[in-house]
Parts: sequence; structure tokens; C-alpha cells
Amino acid sequence: MNEEHPYDFVIIGSGLGGLECGYILADEGYSVCVLEKNHQLGGNLQVFSREKVAFDTGVHYIGGLEEGQNLYQMFKYFGLMDKLNLVKMDARFDRITFNGDKQEYYHAQGYDAFAKSLIEQFPEEKGAIDEYCKTVQEICAHFPLYNLEYSQESYLEDKVLGIGVKEYLENLTPNKTLQAVLAGSNMLYAGIAGKTPLYVHALIVNTYIESSFRCVDGGAQIAKHLAKSIRKMGGQVLKRTEIVRFEYDDKRISCAVAEDGQRFYGENFISNIHPQDTLDMVEDGRVRKAYVNRIKSLENSVSAFILNIVCKPGTFEYQNYNYYHHKDLDVWKSVDEDADTWPSSYMFSTPAHSQNQKYAKGIIILAYMKYSEVKQWENSLRTVVKPSERGEGYEQFKKGKEEVLLKEVEKKFPNIRSCIKSMYSSTPLTYRDYIGNSDGSIYGVVKDYNAPLKTFITPKTKIPNLYLTGQNINLHGILGVSISSLVTCSEFIDKKFLLEKIRKA
Repeated sequence: MNEEHPYDFVIIGSGLGGLECGYILADEGYSVCVLEKNHQLGGNLQVFSREKVAFDTGVHYIGGLEEGQNLYQMFKYFGLMDKLNLVKMDARFDRITFNGDKQEYYHAQGYDAFAKSLIEQFPEEKGAIDEYCKTVQEICAHFPLYNLEYSQESYLEDKVLGIGVKEYLENLTPNKTLQAVLAGSNMLYAGIAGKTPLYVHALIVNTYIESSFRCVDGGAQIAKHLAKSIRKMGGQVLKRTEIVRFEYDDKRISCAVAEDGQRFYGENFISNIHPQDTLDMVEDGRVRKAYVNRIKSLENSVSAFILNIVCKPGTFEYQNYNYYHHKDLDVWKSVDEDADTWPSSYMFSTPAHSQNQKYAKGIIILAYMKYSEVKQWENSLRTVVKPSERGEGYEQFKKGKEEVLLKEVEKKFPNIRSCIKSMYSSTPLTYRDYIGNSDGSIYGVVKDYNAPLKTFITPKTKIPNLYLTGQNINLHGILGVSISSLVTCSEFIDKKFLLEKIRKA
């Protein structure tokens, strides 16, 4: 749109947060334009296909989608619930396992079933398990927006922000195995011993305990339907449009400038990319050094190495649940481990597909990986829009890591090699290039219970008409980002009105 007729909102990045902001604002009658640098919309919702098998890049399962639950109601408002192709996971949706222990420990859907299942495995720990369930639910009640409730009080003063999850579990029970089982799915939030707050653990696991679903043939359908709705309401959603800088009119941004020179004029600008990378696009001197230094000093969560396996037909049975496997009971160490002990933990998942669900078409294995492992190739870039090669050394590095990870997985699944038709892997560089975080961080800014307020980023920036949204504003994950989009849009739309609209959807 030209200078004379600017958009009400120019949104940079089509991750879930950007698309949801676009939907909310378009639904209120604003003119919106969502800009995406990649060939595919959706950020972490992106999928890719190998040999006609769809693999998710980030969304392997979703919680809170039963009628009456928080994400169900939000997705209802976004017009998604009757469009998405979902499959409910098994009652025991997550299985926690350890080397040298043949027992599988279960996380079950529904708090009664969750407690019952664990009490069967730890009968002497009934009190601790009941207390844990009660605590998780009580913490979730502390966050009104999480429950789609309006409140004028700030939860930033809440005492629950200063409690660590590892420390809480150690005080809850002396049973090391139970501690490890309760924290066993911590790859959902890249848990760090001595840093990760209990509230992050509670808000994330609660949504899956309430209900767990997989997207059949991948999560990209969420992005596709949201973009379609935005366009239907008169908004624009453009792909292959990378914003590199802003131009200004006095203190305000007048337009976002794309790599090819296109200008997108707007009254307001919302960035759905990492705040650190957003500030890189802002002209020096526009924002006080203290603010820039604070944002730039925030620690980012770890990245990941993902092995995607195309299965030989009819060889590996589809599992309607996930495995979180750990070498030992220290489930926290894999976030910060050296290459010689890698991988201490991995997530093992068979994506849901629409044909013959008896056998898996694919397998996804995710392990943490530090960005430093691939730093030597950081000057390379490889996406659909900008195809290039990283060189033979990088390919050898990936092959070596595939083999190390596969050897570890064989301890749990000894026949896995005989099921493999082909393998494809991605590294922190893949995350960096497709998602847009400078270091491939999977969950954005690390939350630290020792300094809880330091890691909270408000949607308002120091530029009057530049706002932020996405996983760094509030919480990561499908639900966290959806709530973040509400927080951002509440800068322009009355929050009480918006929540009422969502609850009535």
C-alpha cells in the first residue's frame, strides 16, 4: 500500500503470533498486511515433505483442545476448530523412559488419570503425586489470561514467579525417579536446572494433561486456515517478502522496507520475529542504548538437531504417543552438554497421517543441540527462497550426528535400522534460516526464576508505533503464543471486550 493509503497494521513474520494478530485486527475492521520472508507461512508451524511423507518442524502435538478448554475456545474464535484435521492421542500420551530401566512411566490425559497412572507405578508416593497435580492447577489459576479471564491485577508481582521447577520437585519428594518422571517431558520448554521457573513447567504441562492431540499431516494447516481467513476479511498475506529495515517520519516508523526495495507503509508495525533481531532492523540511535543492551543481553534457549526418518512401508507400527528418553535420571543436563556425551535425551514421535494409520510413514527424533556446534557454517544460508549449499564438511557433520543419535535410539528401539527407507536431518542453522532467530533458539528467551522480571518483554517498544508479539512475549508453544497475540492486540482493542468475544465464540 502506498504512502497516501497506509495499512493500519504491517505485521512482520507469519508465525502463529503474527497470523493471530492479523486475524484479530482484521476481524475488528483494521486493514492488515502480514509479510513472510520464506516460501511457506507459519514459522514453527511449517512442514516439509520427503518422499510424500509430511514432517512437522516444530508442532508435534497440541494440548487444551477439548471443548471447554482454553486453546479450544481460542481456536473456536479463530474459526479453526471445525477446519482442523486432528487425532486425539492415547490416554497415556507421553512415556518417560531411561537407559537400564525397562519400566515405561506414563503421563496420562486428565488429572485423575494422570495421578492414578503414576500412583500405580509409585504407590508409596500418592501424597506427593496428588500434591503435584494440585500445585500445577493452582499455579495455572494465578494467570487470568491463561484461563481467558479478565483482570486488572498484574501477575508480575506474583510469588509463584520466583520458584524453580527442579527445586520444587526435590522438595516435593526424595524419590529421584519420580522427580525425573515428573520433569521427563522438559524438552517441551528446554528446562534448565537452577533457572526454569515452576510456572513455565506448570503452564506447559497442564495444557497436555488436560488433553493431547496431533495434527494429521502436519500443523501447517493452522497457518493455511488463518491466512485464508485474513485474506477473506480483506487483509493481505505475502510470502517471499523479507523486511530488512524501517524508514521513519520523525519518531515513528513510516514504512517497512523489503530486501527487494518494496515499501510497506503503515500506521502501526508489529514484529513477530525475535526482539533481538527486530532491533537489528532499527536505525542506530532511535532507541536508547540501555533498552537495546537489556534485550540483547537476554539468554536464548537452546536449539535442536532433528532426525526425520522415512519408514519402509509396513515396518514400524504407528505410536499414538511420544517417548521422552533419557540416558539417566538427570533429565536437566542435556540442555548444556558437550558433543562427546551427546545426546543425553531425545524425543521420539511418529507423526499422524491420513492414510493407513496402523504403520508409521515417518519418525521424528529431536535432541537438543548448541548453536556453537554449527557456528563454523553460520555465514551460509539455505532456504527454499535462497537455495545454496553449506559444503561437504557440513554434510559430513550431519551424517556423523545422525549416526550417533541413531546408535542411542537403538538402545530403546533395537530394530529401528531395518525400518529406515531414508533419513533427513536439520540442525540449529535450519532453525535459524527458516524461523528467523539468529542462533536457532527453539523457544526464544530463557525464563529465569532468579530474576523473573528481567525476562518479561512487553509488546510496546521504545518506538511509539512498533510492537512485538510471538513466543518471547509471555510464553512459547501454541497456547503461549496465542495468549501473546491477545496481549499484543490488547494495546489497540479493549482487553475485556476481546476476551468476552473469545469466550462467546
